[in-house]
Amino acid sequence: MRAIWSGALSFGLIYIPVKLYDATQSHTIDFDLLRRSDYCRIHYAKVCRETGEEIPKEEIVRGYQYSKGKYVIVDEDDFRRANVKKSQTIEIVAFVKESEVDIRFLEKPYFTEPAKEAGKAYALLREALLSSGKAAIARYVMRRREHLALIKASESVIILNNLRFADELRSSEELDLPARGTAQLNDKEFDLAVKLIDQLTEKWEPHQYKDTYYEELKELLKRKIEGKAEEAPPEVVSPQPAVADLFARLNQSLELARTKNRKAA
Repeated sequence: MRAIWSGALSFGLIYIPVKLYDATQSHTIDFDLLRRSDYCRIHYAKVCRETGEEIPKEEIVRGYQYSKGKYVIVDEDDFRRANVKKSQTIEIVAFVKESEVDIRFLEKPYFTEPAKEAGKAYALLREALLSSGKAAIARYVMRRREHLALIKASESVIILNNLRFADELRSSEELDLPARGTAQLNDKEFDLAVKLIDQLTEKWEPHQYKDTYYEELKELLKRKIEGKAEEAPPEVVSPQPAVADLFARLNQSLELARTKNRKAA
């Protein structure tokens, strides 16, 4: 793996030199944009808005417009100068119970790896996190923006998971949602819904879930490369919302879940 950031993890007065690595990989298939008539490849060019002239990459700089038509140019050193510590340090500012962090705040996970000389300090923080059952909240700068992060230990690695700031989450207050509570619900339907959840409850095994659409899309491309004729896609009929027959549908769903569990046993 290739490191995407290097600096230090700050834990009180302890500094642990670390590198960050992507902890995820996406299953995507790259497609080129082509002209339909001759398959000529299309690319996006960076051009001057005034002349239409294409600008070489080495001539492109970042500018901040502080008044109409007036810019101040900013380079990579300027981003570091804004706050040298934050651009080089992941600073732990607090410890929390991981269960207290709303899932909506979680954004993207990264692995951390210590420098060779920092193995002992890394292990100390990892084992302390595991023993306490706590996670850490930290701040750092990467790619010209400040990030909030949740740091937790998972087996032998310390994982940094970027968090969204509170003001980045939108409120649900504008949505037309039914009131909380069970007073307005049918007791029999509610009991069936709870039983259905119980029947469909299983141990979380992430490896059993795979990106099947990615595999199906690759299979389709294989057939097209081989020149095999494709049938028209089947028409998708949207299911009707369960309103009047909610009780009946719950009963049917519960029976299907029981049958599935019996076959799996």
